Amino acid sequence: MNTPHAHAVVEAVEFSETTLQRFAREVAKYPADQQQSAVIACLSIIQQEDGHVSPAQEKALAHYLHMPVMAVHEVFTFYNMFNLKPVGRFKINVCTNLPCQLRAGQQTLAYVCNKLNVEVGGTTADGLFTVQPGECMGACADAPVLLVNDRHMCSFMSTDKIDQMIDELRQAGAQS
Repeated sequence: MNTPHAHAVVEAVEFSETTLQRFAREVAKYPADQQQSAVIACLSIIQQEDGHVSPAQEKALAHYLHMPVMAVHEVFTFYNMFNLKPVGRFKINVCTNLPCQLRAGQQTLAYVCNKLNVEVGGTTADGLFTVQPGECMGACADAPVLLVNDRHMCSFMSTDKIDQMIDELRQAGAQS
């Protein structure tokens, strides 16, 4: 496989050969002059492997994709699915956008934080949970809405359902 970027190194960040192969598969989906279109997929790969994307990794990815660092950073910070710093095993985003706020979104965020004894944006002492406010998740009629690990949507979240969800996540965390 011809990978012109096989040894991309910027600020002491060197992507593994496996990561570079995954990047190359994503870049190959686009015309040669539009490889920047793979930026979201590549950011996702970094996060899957490391749990977050560091500023040095942003720079290394920008170098790999031949795009300005600021352009990578703009994409990275636009989407709340990307983590700026390490997060717990279970990242819980609670929608606090206006429609959800009208249906207890802010109270739900406070309840989850209180239940887990963590501040908004914080991670529990055991490293299991990070709780964050989230922007619109596209399920306003299902409020309050939570998104777990950017993948699992939880709708109509009463305090009982939140308690059950947290218990199940704790059990899953203890088993691995």
